Amino acid sequence: MFLGTGTSHGVPMIGCTCDVCRSTDPRDTRLRPSIYVDVPDYATILIDTGPDLRQQALTYGLTHVDAVLFTHGHADHVLGLDELRRFNVMRDGPIPCYATAPTWDTLRRTFHYIFDGVPRMGGGIPQLEVHEIAGPLTLQGVRVVPVPLWHGAMPVLGFRFGDFAYLTDCNRLADEAWPLVEGVDTLVIDALRDRPHVTHFSLDQALDVIARIKPRRAYTTHMTHDLSHAETNARLPAGVELAYDGLVLDVRVDVE
Repeated sequence: MFLGTGTSHGVPMIGCTCDVCRSTDPRDTRLRPSIYVDVPDYATILIDTGPDLRQQALTYGLTHVDAVLFTHGHADHVLGLDELRRFNVMRDGPIPCYATAPTWDTLRRTFHYIFDGVPRMGGGIPQLEVHEIAGPLTLQGVRVVPVPLWHGAMPVLGFRFGDFAYLTDCNRLADEAWPLVEGVDTLVIDALRDRPHVTHFSLDQALDVIARIKPRRAYTTHMTHDLSHAETNARLPAGVELAYDGLVLDVRVDVE
């Protein structure tokens, strides 16, 4: 499930009166980017904890998180980390969280009170199990393959689950990423807007990547208010669509 498909500003943007920000089409309302992977009888996996996590959880009825994967440490992907406290209660324990070493460095600085070991009076803090991503991993029987991407000059991660790949916040795939996404059936990829950007794929650039990977179907995410859902979909090639908040996809994942 797509919990959010917007940029760091979200859509509508504060103070904007453009047609998309004033749109009555609910698919033009985009919270900060995140997905929720629910594999029945195995695991529920949250990718990123953006600042809209509480709203997303309430809107889509999320009641359990078995693990969290982080793509990178930017604010629109991590600032909802404190909301994991509620999932700690429902899980009755800490939540395993997975990130690269640089992302953990960012999280430790941003959320120092979680990691510094200093006792604090009053409200609780999230209980996390810290795991560093150094290669493919298995989360409660669900196999996950990290996909190295470039977000401008910043290395970040996408993730592949079986026939599904999620590649947000990128403007280039690392050379070693291409073999990792071969044979993907469903691809989700960053497509910020029509105009070029220094750290994100434009829509045309995303279409070029889709044409190279050749998935059966592809969806774009991390979109600004420049892209109207209905109007943009009408000009996309067959098999490619804009994703939208609340969209649910059935995909095949690898399990053990």
